[in-house]
Amino acid sequence: MVHETQTPPLSDLWGHEKADWIKHYVELLRPYFDCQYYDCCELGEVSKSPYEQESLHQQFIDGGIEKAVEKLVELEQEEVSVLAFSVGGTITWKATLEGLKTKQLWAVSATRLRYETECSDIPIRLFFGEKDKYRPKMNWLEKMKVGYQIFPEHGHNLYLEDSCINVICSYIIE
Repeated sequence: MVHETQTPPLSDLWGHEKADWIKHYVELLRPYFDCQYYDCCELGEVSKSPYEQESLHQQFIDGGIEKAVEKLVELEQEEVSVLAFSVGGTITWKATLEGLKTKQLWAVSATRLRYETECSDIPIRLFFGEKDKYRPKMNWLEKMKVGYQIFPEHGHNLYLEDSCINVICSYIIE
């Protein structure tokens, strides 16, 4: 099955500097989708100096998420299916509510979604590691009526592991 829809993968908190792993997703998905990669730090005008988790995270919280949402809605004018990682999932979720023409969303380790109270009516599938202490609780997942998959014995960085990459991409392709 070949999908005509563009699928822009959105990076995690680290952006393209630590995104060698994204190549595995693109290789598996490119035969089915037109893939366009976005660095969430660039979308959100997040400074990578200092290039430390706490600094990046705080910048996203302090307005970077909102800037990235606005930029993504501006950049993507056609309908898209989105695969997003960590903060990228939150950005896409919010962008969809703000007018991004999202056909479907697959978000991996998007733990900040636990704070969301609104949900789009598009098909959504969330992937989390069982050991990710910040993943949404089961009652949140059921309340939002989204599809989800919990990877046993995995933490937040499950999306970096080949075995998880294969499972996630297999789900997307089907």
